[in-house]
Amino acid sequence: MATSDVQTVSAAGDKMRLLASGLLLVVALAAYYLLSKQGLLAQWVGLLVGLAAAVAVFFTSESGKQLVALGRDSVREVKKVVWPERKEAMQITFYVFGFVVVMALFLWLTDKTLEWALYDLILGWKK
Repeated sequence: MATSDVQTVSAAGDKMRLLASGLLLVVALAAYYLLSKQGLLAQWVGLLVGLAAAVAVFFTSESGKQLVALGRDSVREVKKVVWPERKEAMQITFYVFGFVVVMALFLWLTDKTLEWALYDLILGWKK
């Protein structure tokens, strides 16, 4: 039986950071709409400052740190990938295009055959 790796936020300080991040996000959206009389520049500055604050608070939480660690691990894994050479990539691309053409012809022929069998032979509808 496999155990799950589900982790929950348990520390009170971490919960407060996440709550503060959410509230800052709501404040940023509210600032955007409440500053509409001040002009477009004030709206966007209020929104961007609020979003930056929300993101900064989020990345100080445990969830934010785990997200950063996931990003680093993902970059590390992508660096391990062995990418194909140009010749191999072109060959694979041509194989895929060839398969698509063959499959399209097969489906078209199947469609026309079924259309002929159903409409002309069985139902007797002539076009």
